[in-house]
Amino acid sequence: MRTLLTIRSEIPFWQRMFFGIACVALCLGLWWFVTRGEAEQRILGPTVLPSPRETFATFPDLWFDRELTRNVWASLRRVALGFGLATLIGVPFGVLGGCFSWFNAFLAPLSIFGRNIPVAALIPLTFSLFGIGEQQKIMFIFIACVAFILSDSSRAVMDVDRRYMDTAYTLGAGRRQVILKVLVPLAMPSIFNSLRLLFGLAFGYIMLAELVKFGGESGGLGDIILMSQRRGPREHILLVLMIIPLVAMAIDRMLFWVQCELFPHRYGGYGILNRGLRKALHTWEDFRNMFRRSAAQAVAVSREPAPTPDKKA
Repeated sequence: MRTLLTIRSEIPFWQRMFFGIACVALCLGLWWFVTRGEAEQRILGPTVLPSPRETFATFPDLWFDRELTRNVWASLRRVALGFGLATLIGVPFGVLGGCFSWFNAFLAPLSIFGRNIPVAALIPLTFSLFGIGEQQKIMFIFIACVAFILSDSSRAVMDVDRRYMDTAYTLGAGRRQVILKVLVPLAMPSIFNSLRLLFGLAFGYIMLAELVKFGGESGGLGDIILMSQRRGPREHILLVLMIIPLVAMAIDRMLFWVQCELFPHRYGGYGILNRGLRKALHTWEDFRNMFRRSAAQAVAVSREPAPTPDKKA
């Protein structure tokens, strides 16, 4: 008991599991308590909150009739495409902003605007710019996330201690080498951790973009919630609200494993992906150096004067 009441004390894994399961059991017990008995005797009626038994009994209809797996895949694909595009643009620009103050000042208005605009306000904007198809949903995620990625990437680079730069300059490194060999590798653990957290945020944003369904496309999880609210059954709303955190948690755990294996010195993994990536980079460097040497030799041979024939006396 003394350990449990000690501020910021570590507890064993089994205790973390126990308290986590206890929290879930408490929530389910409270849900059962307020919805127990017949409809007229309940604290909350079935039209307000269905009971656990009534909710889970509709899962087969959600799986087959509402095509749950197809809609989950549709939402994940939209988030992955929009967030991937935001990463491709936000990380490089953020790195440049962290390296050069003038570029960071240039991007500051866009970053401040993107981070403070209400996400719901982007819905009519993306409708007018990109229509109501798949492109609108992907670009909605892009616009909603790119400012946060840019800002976090810039901050991660600026947080790198300047002594690493001074050491690299002392050893004769140039500006490009300092950026690619020092600042980016040291900032990448923080950048990847930010991307992992922002991806969960983006998965929640997609529900807003899926309020409009175009033609016969998969509406996604947001469309299931909207249709269940309008046409029923209401139990499907609760099921989707439970499925979303489970899917998001599974993705987060997968990304956290990648994060630990890429940056074991920071997050304590085995370094499997780190060793593979370093080996691939070394192979690429060897191949590039070999190509450069071959090209230099070819140029040198082409510049050598042709031998003059010996003249006979």
